Formats: sequence, C-alpha cells, structure tokens
Amino acid sequence: MPDLNNRRPLNSRNTRWADRITLWLAARDITPNQISQASMVCALFGGLCFWGAGLVEEAFLTVSLLALAALGCQFRLLCNLFDGMVAVEAGKSAPDGPFWNEFPDRVSDLLIFVGVGLGVGMPALGWATAALALLTAYTREIGANVGLPPDFSGPMAKQHRMALLSGAAGFAIVETLWLGTQNSLVIALWIALLGSGATVYRRASRIRAGLLAKALEDIAQH
Repeated sequence: MPDLNNRRPLNSRNTRWADRITLWLAARDITPNQISQASMVCALFGGLCFWGAGLVEEAFLTVSLLALAALGCQFRLLCNLFDGMVAVEAGKSAPDGPFWNEFPDRVSDLLIFVGVGLGVGMPALGWATAALALLTAYTREIGANVGLPPDFSGPMAKQHRMALLSGAAGFAIVETLWLGTQNSLVIALWIALLGSGATVYRRASRIRAGLLAKALEDIAQH
C-alpha cells in the first residue's frame, strides 16, 4: 500500500479527464512503474530537444525543437501524475513503487536542465540548476525521514520548474522568430537556480523549526 502521507497534493488529480485517462491506462495493464520509467524517456526527449534547439541554425528547426522540448516537460509531468493515480486510485501499486516514484524524478531533472544548459551554451549553469533541483527533493526527504510531514512547498517545486521551462520555451520561440536569440531560456535557468535555492532554504528552515518544536513538546510532556 503506497504511503499517502508522502503524496504531492495536486488539483489535477481531482479532474474528470485525469480519472478517465487513469481508467484507460489501468484497463490496458500498464503498471505505475512503467509510467514512472516513461517519465525519464520524456525528460530525455525534452532535454535533447532543448540541446538541439541551440545547435541548429534554421529558425523552423529551432522553433520545432523548442515546441517539442516543452511537450517533453509537460509529458514528464503527466507521467508523474498518472503513475500515482494508477497506483492508488486504480489499486495497482507494487512493492518497489516508492523507488520508481522518486528515482525517475531525479534523473528527469538532470536530463532536462543539463539539456537546456547545453542548448544555450552554458553547461555549468545547467548542471548547477540541476544540482539545486535535486537538493530540493533531498531536503524534502530529510524532513520526512525525521518524522515531519513532507514539505512540497515552492517557490520552485517540481511542477513550478517544469512550468517555468515550458513557458520559457514559448518565449524562446517568439525570440527565435523575431530576434534570432534564446535569452528566455538563460533567464529561466537563473530563475530556476535562484528559486530552487530559495526552496531549499525554506524547506530546511521548516525542518529545523519543526525539530525544535518537537523537542520543546517532548520537554513539556516530561
């Protein structure tokens, strides 16, 4: 049985279209683990498209790759939605489900952000942003491991990061057509980097405050 206390709150989980797709996936014997694994494929596709968009010179190819990169980010999020819904709502969880629920997310962040960094010619920035994205998840897990409720807060949680990159890809398409640049993606990397740092700080501060509060509560009880 999956741990529902460690489940990210999502409004999209309560929509009719999500329920219908979940039932469709469950009826075709598609497992949650397979959906989680597919998220890494989507992320790889998106990262390669971001990278390729910075290599090609023809505007049509650049625009096409940027559009496909944004789709890769969004399909990654859809996989993250439906692996949990098929596991919980459709009752198809597996013993190794917790591993596949978390591990692909970390790989996906690396693939996408490194791809963006390579595409804009700033690989170090891409790697740094990917590292801080991983640290946001690590900080959340620290809180859960010490007995605190998992903290999915932003300002740069996973869904925020993917929304940022998808939007930046849209702006980069306009830039490509009018200016021949992709500065929107560079700006997005910096926003993701700084926002992820703020997220880590916020979550770490909450963990520390929670541990101190628990300690005071224990002292009061004794």
